Amino acid sequence: MKRNQSAEDYLEGILLLSRESEFVHRVDLARKIGVSQPAVQKAVKILQAESLVECDGLHIYLTAKGAVYAEEIYERHCVIREFLALLGVNSDDAEADACEMEHVVSSATFEAIKKFVENNKK
Repeated sequence: MKRNQSAEDYLEGILLLSRESEFVHRVDLARKIGVSQPAVQKAVKILQAESLVECDGLHIYLTAKGAVYAEEIYERHCVIREFLALLGVNSDDAEADACEMEHVVSSATFEAIKKFVENNKK
């Protein structure tokens, strides 16, 4: 699947909400990522077509494929945020920048960042 920031944001949001509650509702996802409910509805249809999520009418669930992808995205986010913090970036900026950077860094760059973080944890 081609990397798509919007789709990745939705998957990451679903993952994080599913860690907080057994059920993920469209309204909660809309609030979490700052979009309208119709935007969530449209995105969910696209994610369903790619077999990344399933819906039962009320709830959104990650498929096995979607869960793997969402975990990869979230790992990128966390590692990049930690990398930026190690560089001395304040936590708010590190969080905001990680949200953007997680979608655009190459796999090779991410692996280098990850290795740096692992070797420099305090």
